[in-house]
Amino acid sequence: MEADPGMIEQVVMNLCVNARDAMPRGGRVTISTTAVDVDAASVKENAKPGRYVCLAVADTGEGMDAGTLQRIFEPFFTTKEAGKGTGLGLATVYGIARQHHGWVDVESTVGQGSTFRVYLPLAAGAAPSRTSAPGFEGKTGTETILVVEDEKNVRDTAAQCLREFGYRVEEAADGVEAMELWEQHQAQIGLMLIDLVLPGKVTGLELAQEFRRSKPSLKVIIMSGYLENMARLESAILRADMSCVIKPFALDKLLKLIRQRLDEK
Repeated sequence: MEADPGMIEQVVMNLCVNARDAMPRGGRVTISTTAVDVDAASVKENAKPGRYVCLAVADTGEGMDAGTLQRIFEPFFTTKEAGKGTGLGLATVYGIARQHHGWVDVESTVGQGSTFRVYLPLAAGAAPSRTSAPGFEGKTGTETILVVEDEKNVRDTAAQCLREFGYRVEEAADGVEAMELWEQHQAQIGLMLIDLVLPGKVTGLELAQEFRRSKPSLKVIIMSGYLENMARLESAILRADMSCVIKPFALDKLLKLIRQRLDEK
């Protein structure tokens, strides 16, 4: 299949974290991949019939009822306690599958566990190497980038990709960590990639504006997985000469945007 390696990592990580959380007393997670032929009667989400790779993640956890199953892909819907999850993990999985012209099937029985199957079109030819972002042929860099993102798998994927393309990366999970890193490395940081919604009372936009006051030359890219929030604040972001990207994002597009912003006078 032709797919962005970083996004597939996000899919696997999100599904495995979800499986872990569904088994508070322990259990078993099984990950498998198979090639399948999908006919017109079975294909979903406006995808095309043909040969697909099916990535399946199954757990032996608590399972879900019908009401929960209907809402699991909604952004910010979660059955977890406050502070234990944002509800963006499965929404991210769904978005990545759609972006790759595939879909997600879910089977679950209360008390018996769940199985998530992600269908992605199979493509002829070799898979892309891990040290490249598909479609990206632009310049690499050596600048320092501050990545502020509370979802660990998203933060790790973005940071790893940036490092592979030569950038130095500082990582923060919330505004407090970002402030500490900013005090230490303000002179070196040329760009900040920051999530719009952060733990605590300060938004990513507010934190970026604060940093800009002490360093007006700082380039800023705001991320969000929630379209309504981004649409509401997009004009304010653009007026502040910042850029915005919607999660899940293609790594090649993110790299191009970062290089574009860093090269601006």
